[in-house]
Amino acid sequence: MKIKITADSTCDLSETLLRQWNISLIPMHILMGEESLLDGVTVRPADVFTHVQNGGKMPKSAAPNLVEYTDFFAPFAKDYDAVIHICVGSKFSSCCQNAKLAAQEFGNVSVVDSENICTGQGYLVLRAAKLAADGLPPRNICMRLQALAKKVDLSFVLNQLDYMAKSGRCSGVLAFGANILGIKPSLAVIDGELKVVKKYRGQLPICVGKYITEKLADRDDIDTSVVFLSSCQPKPGCLEAVKAGLAQYGKFEQIIETDIGTTIGGYSGPGTIGIVFATK
Repeated sequence: MKIKITADSTCDLSETLLRQWNISLIPMHILMGEESLLDGVTVRPADVFTHVQNGGKMPKSAAPNLVEYTDFFAPFAKDYDAVIHICVGSKFSSCCQNAKLAAQEFGNVSVVDSENICTGQGYLVLRAAKLAADGLPPRNICMRLQALAKKVDLSFVLNQLDYMAKSGRCSGVLAFGANILGIKPSLAVIDGELKVVKKYRGQLPICVGKYITEKLADRDDIDTSVVFLSSCQPKPGCLEAVKAGLAQYGKFEQIIETDIGTTIGGYSGPGTIGIVFATK
């Protein structure tokens, strides 16, 4: 049975992984100035940072509409026995709602709510591709993904709150205070929503080291088969700090490094770094 795996561009999987597993993405819209650009196609995080640093307004993201999803699914629905689309979490965007409406036009397209963002979503996308390659039927794959979505653990540390403030996701006063005090907040997806779970103080590599230690040390509930290490223009020493923590505490069989894409990276800002794994 031929099964096609698709996803929203917010999954932030590398081009190498997308080609290896024949995964196709539908890009989010990034509204920057007077232009509507496509996430990962005509705009990347560096473009957003340059735009904002030069005095431009913070870009906004927008979900593909019903027609765009319908047009995206159509050729795959024709060429494959089944299509499984994994969306960015429904609490973050209208992507899932639009995709599900579009899927009703086809008898072989299923949509799964990842309940996550970035490589938290990407974790499910990659797992879906592997399950399809193993020959599982579409219904079983979707059921497994829905169960796994509850177990995916995504968290990251921000270098600054400026971009969150400019996007309206936190106050400018809070961002200014955090920068003055050297506070580096750690955020995590909990019950499908992004929440601040910890505030570190000091130089970013030290904060990142503390973050990875607290995240992994003395735990026996982690699925150690794979971990994603995701970053957006990481600062010197930060990737090394995370990798040292993964080696010391994680004992993961596979580490997949990815770049955080425009939709998420544009809000979190440069220097953002985090990990994604699943619990048992």
